[in-house]
Amino acid sequence: SMVELGTPVCATIGEAYEELARQRSFICRLAEEKGVAIVAASTHPFSRWADQPVTPYPRYLGVLEEMQVLARRLLIFGMHVHIGIEDRAFALDAMNVVRYMLPHILALSTSSPFWVGRRTGLKSYRSNIFEDFPRSGISDIYRTPAEFDALVNTLVNTGSIPDGSKIWWDVRPHHQYPTLEFRVCDICTRMDEAVAIAALFQAIVLWLWKLRQRNITFRVYRRELIEENRWRAARYGLDGKMIDFGKGAEVSTRQLIRELLELVSEEIDELGSRAYIAPIESMLLHGTSADRQLRVFDAHEGDLRAVVDHLIAETKEGL
Repeated sequence: SMVELGTPVCATIGEAYEELARQRSFICRLAEEKGVAIVAASTHPFSRWADQPVTPYPRYLGVLEEMQVLARRLLIFGMHVHIGIEDRAFALDAMNVVRYMLPHILALSTSSPFWVGRRTGLKSYRSNIFEDFPRSGISDIYRTPAEFDALVNTLVNTGSIPDGSKIWWDVRPHHQYPTLEFRVCDICTRMDEAVAIAALFQAIVLWLWKLRQRNITFRVYRRELIEENRWRAARYGLDGKMIDFGKGAEVSTRQLIRELLELVSEEIDELGSRAYIAPIESMLLHGTSADRQLRVFDAHEGDLRAVVDHLIAETKEGL
C-alpha cells in the first residue's frame, strides 16, 4: 500500500522539517498500531506490482483506464518539492535553467535499486519506470507563458489531457498553484536528507531570481544532453560521472554536486538553510539510500527482507 504525505505551505525550510517530522511520526505510529510498518523508498525491494490492487478513486481509475498496463506497473514512489513563484515568466525561465541541475539532484536522492525481488543494477529504477508515461522526463524549453499555454491548450483541445496536471515532467509549472514543482527525485529514506534536497531546490530558485534581478542569464542546455546526464544519475547515482557541458568533458558526479553547492552557497546562508543542507555532505561521503540498501543486501548475502528491515529503521530516524 502507498501513503502520500504532503506538507502545507511552509515559509521556511525549518517549518518544512517540523511538518514532515510530525507527519512521518504520526504515520509510523499509526502503522505500528495496525501491525504494519512504513518504508520511505521509491521501490519496495520485493513487492510485485501485478499483485497490487488499484485504489478505486476516480483519479487513479482514470489514469488506469488511459495508461493500462503502464499504470498497473507504477508501483513506484516519488518526492515532489514545490517552490512558490508568483511570476509565471520567471517560473518558466527557472524551469529552463534548472533542468540542467536535475540529474545532479536525482543522483543525491536515489533509493530504488531493487525491483520485484531483483537487483536492477541501477540506483534509481523508479525514474526509468516513470519514463514510460507520455509527457514525462525532461521538458523542452519554453521562453514565455504564452508559448507554454499554447502547448497545454493544444493538448487539452485535442482531447490528449484534461488539464496541465497530466504533464508529468521532472520539473513543471504547477497547473493550479503558483509554484514550480520539482518531480525528479526518488524518496529519501532519511527525513533529514529529504529536507536537505528541498532546501537545495529553494536555494537554486533564489539564486536564479537574484540573477534575473541583475538582468543576468544562465545558459540553457539541450534536452538531449540533460537526458544523458539523467540516465547516468539513474544508473550510477553518486558513483558515476556526468557531462560538464561547459567543459565538454566527463566530471565526477560528486564534484559537480559540490560545485552546485558552492554556486548557491550565498543563497543557502541567506535562507538560513546551512544546517538543513549539511546532510548532503554526508551523502557525498557515504552514499544515498540506494547505496545503503545495496550494502545491506551484500552484507546479508542477498536477503531482501534484511533490506526492508533496514529501510523501516532508517525511515524512523530522527523522528
